[in-house]
Parts: sequence; C-alpha cells; structure tokens
Amino acid sequence: MRPDTPAENVDHTAEAARLERTAGLYPEDAEALLLRAAAHLELAGDRPTATTLYDRLLSSPDGLENPHLVRALKASNLWEYGHEAEARAIIEGIRAASPKDPAPWVIVAESLESHDELEAAHETFTEAVQRLLADVEEPPYATHPLLFGRHRVRRMLGRSHDEWDALADTVHSLPITLDELHDPKRVWSLGSENPAELEAEILRLRAELGAYREALSRPFPVAILHWPAPELTELLEAYPTLASEYPTHEEHLATIETALRELSASGTPNLGIVTGTVPSYEAFAASELSSPTDPTLLPQYATTLAARGRAVAWPPQQGAACWCGSGRTYGECHGVDA
Repeated sequence: MRPDTPAENVDHTAEAARLERTAGLYPEDAEALLLRAAAHLELAGDRPTATTLYDRLLSSPDGLENPHLVRALKASNLWEYGHEAEARAIIEGIRAASPKDPAPWVIVAESLESHDELEAAHETFTEAVQRLLADVEEPPYATHPLLFGRHRVRRMLGRSHDEWDALADTVHSLPITLDELHDPKRVWSLGSENPAELEAEILRLRAELGAYREALSRPFPVAILHWPAPELTELLEAYPTLASEYPTHEEHLATIETALRELSASGTPNLGIVTGTVPSYEAFAASELSSPTDPTLLPQYATTLAARGRAVAWPPQQGAACWCGSGRTYGECHGVDA
C-alpha cells in the first residue's frame, strides 16, 4: 500500500510494522521497504520512530543504494518536529555532496521552502538544475520537480523569468500554465466571496491534484534484466539450458542497450534496468512454483524486481557510471554512440 493512501483507508502504524517485517524477509529490498515504512510513520505522526528507521538504514553495514535520499528524508522529518539545527546541517552536507539523483535535491529544497527559507530554497533548486541539467537536451522526468519547484519559488520571490523557467514551461503539460499555478496571490482567492474567483481556484487546484496523481501513478519502469558477469556465470553453471538466452556476457550487455534504445525510439517512457542475483531468482522461481530453467520466468522476475523499487533509470544521468558496472561513465561505455 502506498503512503499517499488516505488516512481513513489505512492504519499507517500497522502498515509500517508490516513493511518492517517484510524487510526482514527480503533483506535485498530492505532499503526501499524501510523508506516506505518511515513514510507511513511520518503520516501517523510518529516522527521520532521514523527517524530511528532512517538512522537504522544509514548505519547499515552493507551500505545503501541512495544514502543521500535517506539523509534528505531524515532532515525533512527532523525539521518537522523541532530539530532544525540538525536538519540544516544535513541539508548543507547533501548540497556539498552534490548527488546526481534529483530526488534528494527536491526533498531538501522543498523542506527549506516549507519553512519559509525561500532564498535558500531558490539557491538549492538552482544549484541542482545547473549541476544535473547543464548538458542535457531533454530533461529526464525525474528532474521535472526541480524545474517546477524552482519556478514556484521564483514566483514567490517576485523574480522575472529566466532560461530555466522557460524550460520548466516547456516540460509542463497541463492546460493551466505554471505562472497561474504558482501565482502567490492564489492563496487570497481561497478567502474570496466572489463565486467566479472561487471556481477558478478550484479549477487550478484540480489541475495541481491531477499532476500529483499523474506523478504517483506512473507505472513501474519497463525494466530489462541485467546479470553481472559473476552472477551470469553462476546462473549458467546451475542451469545450462539458459545459455540459449545468454550466449556470452558481452552479447547480454549489448542486447540490453539495444533493447532499451529501441524502446526509447518507439516512445516508451520510464525505462529502467534491474540487476539479478541467482539466489533471488531461485527464490522467485520457487514462489511461482516453477523451475529456474523456465526462460519465461526471466521477464516476470525483472518486473517483480522493478515493482520492489529495484530498477535504475535508463539512460543514466550525464557523467554517471554506466549501468553495466564497468566503472566507466555511461558516455565512455555503453552510451558512447548514443
């Protein structure tokens, strides 16, 4: 169950406890599951326990896929129940680390904005778009909240449009313009006795809600399954019949990149890559009451990993490491002819 489910339809405390238990059963998915559990605890008003979960993740001996995201969520949560100094210190640390994932930037900038730190929020949004979008022709979907948030804050500060605001207008797809949605005077119209003004504001709020629901309802990535070389060797030693699916590791990697480029060219959005492991695949096959030798299980396994939040967006951000694990940047590796 998603944390955005209305409170009257879910016991957030019970849902958080269920997710914690599930994380114990699937340690490879613990990060995603515990983050959802913490979100439910925040909605239940139990912010100290949510912080405990964030601390538990940050102290994990196995490391995290996205530690900056966890720190950003922890900072936002801390500020909400009075730990402003600690939250500010974490936010400054995240800005100094300059993560390549847009999500931590969005969270810390919106946290500053929600506490009326508009100048600091504007600086954070601006720093993020300059670092993540400077050499990008088409802003990835995940970066849109950075552009929209910056536009919103600039409207509140009374700044005139610049090139990033123009880009935000370009990627904005709703019938009501960003200038209307982010008009600081809108708050006054909610107290108006003029029916026309109230009706106009209701239309604007519906448009915002539509955008929020669209973001929440985006499907899981169309995910392609990737086997690192040691895992593929182990898989084929255990199940030799799968060699017809994976003749060589090099061909496997080339097939992934080709398939993703073809999907992208056909207009398929929200593409991603999930990395498999043999124990996880065997457990999945057992749960499906099937044999790991069945090749039809492979795409189902990929979809299941994506549904658990294990997908990594493709293509990688500018300057990010290649998805194949070579240690080189994507532009120097599989993205060289992109």
